Amino acid sequence: MQREEPLEPDLAAVAAGDRLAFEALYRRYAPWLVARLRCRAADAGQVEDVVQETFVAVWRRCAERRQPDVRDIRGWLWRIASRRLADVSRSGGSQERLRLALRRVRRPHEPSVEDRVLAGVEHGDLSDALARLSPDLRDVMQATVLDGLSTDEAAARLRIPPGTVKTRAMRARKRLREELGSGRWHQ
Repeated sequence: MQREEPLEPDLAAVAAGDRLAFEALYRRYAPWLVARLRCRAADAGQVEDVVQETFVAVWRRCAERRQPDVRDIRGWLWRIASRRLADVSRSGGSQERLRLALRRVRRPHEPSVEDRVLAGVEHGDLSDALARLSPDLRDVMQATVLDGLSTDEAAARLRIPPGTVKTRAMRARKRLREELGSGRWHQ
């Protein structure tokens, strides 16, 4: 029995604004694109961002033209995605773009919350309170707050399950609030 190849998603329908055709295109090619991008980028979040940006670009390009002149959909998607990946890699990704946007919004003379907290870590009550935490709680706070790692990254670094990272972070924050007085750090 011969296996039938599924029909290609209809780019003409996508160009005409057919959302179902666009969803079919996404369902068919997004997993393939994710797998291919993971060979080029280790950061899963970055890969997901690039895939989303790729399909947004496809939707926009289809809206600009009646029907894109595409003979090889995979090749077309890959060209868009690889350019997006290069852009994201050069710009530092979505976190860097967010940081830059926040920097433009903040007044130039005003230190960031992160700068104020880090100053407190080095010179204040927070430093003393962190020193009084048990080593396992302090390590989690170091990894997740001061080093800025995600739960999964902290779990890998500390060689503990992600759930344990979350639990220890919650316990550490509770102890720090108790020691520092809750009202003082919420200003």
